[in-house]
Amino acid sequence: MAKSRREIGLEKIDEVYAGDVVVPPEGTVPFTDLMLEQVFAEVWTRGELSMRDRRLLILGAIAAQGAKDAWLVQVRAALKKGELTQAQLHEVFVQLAQYVGYPRLAGLITDSLRVMGEVAAEQAKE
Repeated sequence: MAKSRREIGLEKIDEVYAGDVVVPPEGTVPFTDLMLEQVFAEVWTRGELSMRDRRLLILGAIAAQGAKDAWLVQVRAALKKGELTQAQLHEVFVQLAQYVGYPRLAGLITDSLRVMGEVAAEQAKE
């Protein structure tokens, strides 16, 4: 039997965020239901870009908006999934500062460094 778009979306969101995002039960939050079926079941499953490529694009878009909470979710997932190293994330900071502006990116760096430390500590325990 073919999987529903929700099932595909649930699998993909779990993969994208290394199991760190809790999804409410179906029908609880209509926005989440739609996001699972569109963003995760349809967009993230397309084959032309790797997950790392998609993550870098998202980091750029989020940095441009200065959306710290969303940024930190992406940073944590990129590190946990091995898509980006800490050194590569530092290069992301340098690159994005030129395009989104120093003040906007500076607001993301301090908490990013904290998350980088947390993930490194978690991985050291494994």
